[in-house]
Amino acid sequence: MRYAKIIGTGSYLPTHIVKNTDLEQTLDITSDWIIKRTGICQRHIANAQETSAFMATHAAQKALKMANEVSVDMIIVATTTPDAFIPSTACIVQAALQLKACPAFDITAACAGFNYALSIAEQFIKSGTYQKILVIGSEAMSQVLNWEDRSTCVLFGDGAGAVVLGASDAPGILGTHIHAEGEHQDLIRINHLRSPDAGILTMDGPAVFKQAVTKMTKSMMAILKAHHLSIKDLDWLVPHQANLRIIRTLAKQLDLPEKQIIITIDRHANTSSASVPLALDQAIRDNRIQPGQLLLLESFGGGITWGNTLVRY
Repeated sequence: MRYAKIIGTGSYLPTHIVKNTDLEQTLDITSDWIIKRTGICQRHIANAQETSAFMATHAAQKALKMANEVSVDMIIVATTTPDAFIPSTACIVQAALQLKACPAFDITAACAGFNYALSIAEQFIKSGTYQKILVIGSEAMSQVLNWEDRSTCVLFGDGAGAVVLGASDAPGILGTHIHAEGEHQDLIRINHLRSPDAGILTMDGPAVFKQAVTKMTKSMMAILKAHHLSIKDLDWLVPHQANLRIIRTLAKQLDLPEKQIIITIDRHANTSSASVPLALDQAIRDNRIQPGQLLLLESFGGGITWGNTLVRY
């Protein structure tokens, strides 16, 4: 059987860090209030040079180096904050990496984008069409925030994470489940440029919390059941870093010890489609995630969209 296996990971975080105490200076808010409700202590904020393509390129270079590869057959970038509508961020990354002729394209599935992109890449590798695919989640969320709205601006940060998938006879990605319910499209929005509030993120936090916990619990159990596995078989949960309360609620409902969850939200905040690959890269590089271990990557975002990827690393 042919698998798509993770053979390299990489990430990039902007150098500028905004701490909760910095936000206290401009918002009617305290650091303790933010930590209590979100688990966030700081976030990385991109400068003018650190666009989604710039961050994606740097994350990709690290992933390619870990994989000991200099080329790939395809590039997929998940982003809701592209450098431009045309060209795609993936094409800008392709040029920066000096990779010629391989197909390159973006997908938009908000915070679930990385799992969506993995699902697409896996199919190309399993079918034998391609051997190596670069999958990236990259977001400059600070560009779409109203920095006077404390209900949203404290939640997000910028960054990029990347993986190189290679064809393998050994187990790698065991399966992906992706979902969407467009009827809830107004829960998280960044409106079109013709809108009066063009390019600014709005979110119904309590409704998102409820939908995320309900749908992610059900979908995580479903993908494990489909592969005749249980929560006890998992070594690590690598969740979307949206809110520490969501992560802990999921863990409680699944009866999964917090020590088996990769958590970066305290330092990275919510980096949308970049959050899962950022957390994955960090845990691989600090040797928490070991070869042969079973991982579940989960994410939930606007659309609404959500998804899971079951991985034997």
